[in-house]
Amino acid sequence: MNETRSGAGGVLVAAARRCAVTVAYALKRLTQPIKGYGPHPWRRGFPWFDEPQRLAIGAAIVVAFVVVGMIFIDAAASNAVRRLAYNVIRFFDWITDFGKSGWFLWPLGILFLLLAALPQNLTAMSRAVLAASMVRVGFLFVAIGAPGLFASIVKNMIGRARPGVGGSVNPYLFDPFFWTPSYASLPSGHATAAFAVLAAFGTLWPRARTVLLIYALLMAVSRVVITAHYPTDVALGALTGLIGVLLVRRWFALQRLGFSIKADGQLVQYPGPSPRRLKSVARELLA
Repeated sequence: MNETRSGAGGVLVAAARRCAVTVAYALKRLTQPIKGYGPHPWRRGFPWFDEPQRLAIGAAIVVAFVVVGMIFIDAAASNAVRRLAYNVIRFFDWITDFGKSGWFLWPLGILFLLLAALPQNLTAMSRAVLAASMVRVGFLFVAIGAPGLFASIVKNMIGRARPGVGGSVNPYLFDPFFWTPSYASLPSGHATAAFAVLAAFGTLWPRARTVLLIYALLMAVSRVVITAHYPTDVALGALTGLIGVLLVRRWFALQRLGFSIKADGQLVQYPGPSPRRLKSVARELLA
């Protein structure tokens, strides 16, 4: 019995050691200096930053949209949804929790750690399949988590009150750097996560985009219906999620992790492991 326990403990220690080493290497690989794209890799990866005027115009358009929405849409929408049927509000109150990023980050994080802990005494092809799988899982985790972290910090810095805070629907009520959920409405974290999920998973599996879009829209609408956010909060959250995934994808491409960038700036996605290859790796691991 003691020998069995000792053997099982040794296997777990070895797996934990492999996991730690692989995760450390993955972080180093993701953050290493960019190579192979000439003397100005940032221009290849993020060409928009060489056009500050266009960036300024885009930012001005977003600000104008938010201001117009605050004036003409937010209060009217928040008051209108209060008159919806009880069952409609109850339905959206039930589904809104599925917009939390944790529904995706926890499974993706655990899956990445499990893959990192697998034995490495495999054939070269199986190791390549395993590495490609880890890159895709890692991309999904970072692409969903990074915009969510950004939105969480920014919305507390902006300090916009949620509908009903202060005793009334007041879309102009702000208390910057208050760092409390009641004053963390802009942008919507749920909308950021939902649209990041749409963009990230939709990048790897384009055929799922319709279902993913329905999911993202339902999550966005739910935040307004249950009066957790104003429409402009949700719209800016959706934009944050989409842009965040775009930037993460370009960074992975600069590191040649799952993607690459051609000389003309076009992004190329590497093909993922086929089901047949994955089954082959599974059989080799179980052999």
